[in-house]
Amino acid sequence: MKKTSVLLTASILATALFSPAGHSRGGQGKPAAARSETVTVAAYYFPNYHTGDPRNDQNKGAGWSEWELVKAARPRFEGHPQPKIPAWGYTDEKDPEVMARKIAAAAGHGIDCFIFDWYMYEDGPFLNRCLDEGFLKAKNSRQLRFGLMWANHDWLEIHPYVRGSAQKLLYPGKVSPARFEAIAEHLVRQYFTRANYWLIDGQAYFSVYDVQKFVESFGSLEATRGAMDRLREKAVAAGLKGVHWNLVAWGNPVLPVEKPPANLSGLIARLGFDSATSYVWIHHTRLPERQTDYNWVRDRYLEHWDRAKKEYGVPYFPNVTMGWDSSPRCDLKSEWANVGYPFMNTIGNNTPEHFRTALQMTREKLLRDPDGPRILNINCWNEWTEGSYLEPDTQTGMKYLEAVRNVFRKAGRLPL
Repeated sequence: MKKTSVLLTASILATALFSPAGHSRGGQGKPAAARSETVTVAAYYFPNYHTGDPRNDQNKGAGWSEWELVKAARPRFEGHPQPKIPAWGYTDEKDPEVMARKIAAAAGHGIDCFIFDWYMYEDGPFLNRCLDEGFLKAKNSRQLRFGLMWANHDWLEIHPYVRGSAQKLLYPGKVSPARFEAIAEHLVRQYFTRANYWLIDGQAYFSVYDVQKFVESFGSLEATRGAMDRLREKAVAAGLKGVHWNLVAWGNPVLPVEKPPANLSGLIARLGFDSATSYVWIHHTRLPERQTDYNWVRDRYLEHWDRAKKEYGVPYFPNVTMGWDSSPRCDLKSEWANVGYPFMNTIGNNTPEHFRTALQMTREKLLRDPDGPRILNINCWNEWTEGSYLEPDTQTGMKYLEAVRNVFRKAGRLPL
């Protein structure tokens, strides 16, 4: 990022600290699901496990997907549980039959929705064939809702990353205002109006990963808010009640390009976000040990949740993280050390039993709040190279999915 862009963004975001917090579409409005004892369970989906993406073919070679890093992974220290081997094999997620198996497994184990990490840049899409060709064309796609989390961060060459090397920027997350208007039209036409798109109170769920990059795209908070409102208007014109704008909050940077905003609650209010959430636990706590205990990380995250409910001013959808191990993205020739992503400490002791306990604690905490939301998300359906996945591996089989099913046995699934 150029120095002038950094100064501009800092100036824009600083105004949130001293500006009025009122907004018409965000605030304390609760989703309709808050009136029910049924908890909606969404799982993030990272779509880099298919071949034939034009950008990957250009940069990595024809036929490359992130499965290549999973296959190559090795233990980097004593007791390090690598490699992970998928029980279903190294499948291609853009194949509708492959995706149909994922959908059936998710729907059959208490998951209501996939939130796809969605990549759209100034010059076009990235990793979109998983959703557009796999999920949407699967014969059973309507068994699950789907939503989008715009992963609008800069994309660096870290697949794998050579320790100490310069971080090469491949795709900037910033888009032009004109480009966003085209993106907005595409969102409504291609996704929001589908029968199984995830709606909260009649509004299409749309989440933003990097709010600072989002604001930088428009140059001011007012212009950003205007673009958000125009997307709402487009959705209303298409027959929906609007857009449920969700912000992914993080305070502890993980990716090299992450820079947390100084006043997140003020920013949420000024821009009119309808809710906030998290992507992964380690966005809110550091890992002090080579294999930091899962339950210790869980408790630190629960403390963050308590703060978020008080500070953000909008409903907060909690996250349950299955694990963390980004070592498959580390170049095997580089000495391993805890020096920054992807060379990071891991989460250990993340057994299916401990994962189930975390799910149970999260469900109970949601239900104890009579006015709070009834939504949570899980990291992740398939973050294999970050050590956080529900898909079965050869060691634990379906046990993580069974944990979800056992905790969220629903009296009745929400209708599509």
